[in-house]
Amino acid sequence: MLQSLAARDELNQVIKNRVEKACTLLDSGVALFPNDFRKNAEVEDILGEHAESPDEKLQEAGEDIAIAGRIVSLRSFGKLAFFHLQDATGRMQVSAQRDVLGTDAYQKFKKLDIGDIVGVVGSLFRTKTGELTLNVSSVTLLTKSMRPLPEKYHGLKDVELRYRQRYVDLIVNPRAKEIFRARRTIVREIRDFLDEREFMEVETPMMQPVPGGATAKPFTTHHNALDMQLYMRIAPELYLKRLLVGGFERVYEINRNFRNEGISTQHNPEFTMLEFYWAYADYHDLMDLTEEMFARVAKAVTGDTKIPYQGETIDLTPGAWIRLTFHESLEQVGGLSPEIFNNYDKLRTFIRENGEKVIEGEKLAKLQAKAFDLVVEPKLIQPHFIHGYPTDISPLSRRNETNPEITDRFELFIAGREMANAFSELNDPVDQRMRFEEQVREKEAGDEEAHGMDEDYLRALEYGMPPAAGEGVGIDRLVMLMTDSASIREVILFPLLRPESES
Repeated sequence: MLQSLAARDELNQVIKNRVEKACTLLDSGVALFPNDFRKNAEVEDILGEHAESPDEKLQEAGEDIAIAGRIVSLRSFGKLAFFHLQDATGRMQVSAQRDVLGTDAYQKFKKLDIGDIVGVVGSLFRTKTGELTLNVSSVTLLTKSMRPLPEKYHGLKDVELRYRQRYVDLIVNPRAKEIFRARRTIVREIRDFLDEREFMEVETPMMQPVPGGATAKPFTTHHNALDMQLYMRIAPELYLKRLLVGGFERVYEINRNFRNEGISTQHNPEFTMLEFYWAYADYHDLMDLTEEMFARVAKAVTGDTKIPYQGETIDLTPGAWIRLTFHESLEQVGGLSPEIFNNYDKLRTFIRENGEKVIEGEKLAKLQAKAFDLVVEPKLIQPHFIHGYPTDISPLSRRNETNPEITDRFELFIAGREMANAFSELNDPVDQRMRFEEQVREKEAGDEEAHGMDEDYLRALEYGMPPAAGEGVGIDRLVMLMTDSASIREVILFPLLRPESES
């Protein structure tokens, strides 16, 4: 506690010193937040173009190279100072000399701090150590930083501080920027991949009168003008399938979903999903499409279809993916015999012995799903399509033609976690109504995640929805995989966190 108070007092003193410097600059006629500087170059371009340039080529670059960015290091040697300036593309060394700037301008420069944003104009040269450097003829303060950047930031053990103050994390942690640049690439490649295959991007409601498309607990809100309760969407599925009814045959949405559930390294209550629907296709077609899409994204981000993830090498090469039925996985991966996973009492005992809660009246399929989570999912490191899920835990999936007890559904698992969920769509309105009714009974029995009744969606099905297949892919988890990130908080710019302590 005393250590924390001492650190706070020290920070307050640093802030006070910076404010005093700012006042001194103001008194000398220096604006603290001007907006009249215009740059003509990016650090990345300068370093790339002149990495190997001889001195003559550097001189030809001219004396009016203008760049802008944040001071991230500063060393002063009396009449000479070196600092590193960081813009959105990279960082480079800058030299400030009193004899070049002039005494008055140099004295004002000496009032600058690490963290200040400046615009500089100058010419290129190479130091004795060979570092490409901009020798400046002018330095313009653009933003005065009142708080210091943290020292030894990479050594901080409190990673929550990085997520809470992401703006600081992005300044001082190059990997953070790399992750979010990779995320942009991933989303762009997915869009291009689907657009090339004639899928149309659409937008569906984020506030819905009936939460649907997944089994999850929703967030609730209230619309004052209509005096009605609404739910933040848990999935866009039922709206996207309404579009199939309307005649669009290939649609997709990269959307924000909200689920009022736990927070972990793999879960954030607000997350991004890709959902796409394809008329006149089935879940087998989606497996092939998914392999192609993931391989393309991997090549765009890493240059290869074999990527590192947390000490493993994940092979995303199309054709290398493993396909097992749900029940095969319980036996072959989980090591459970059919005598156990097909026996209600034995399976319930197994689940309880492994620390999982069993709700009275749960169906066998629900118990099998819990057993899968316990003994199968963590072992699915390489890409696995697990298909043939029981109908009782697949309320929106089409029944298998030869075995109505299972559905034409798969889930994709990589690195021990679910990456995607897909199925041939249920388009029989009578069957769908019976599934909804069963879900309503489960909700009334206490299952908060059970699906509700959606009469408008049933009406849409009664007009006729073509046979189709649909899939949802977790974008955040895909970014985790492609960037070798262990936590979902690493790949969400502003993850949900508890309020800061007041103490």
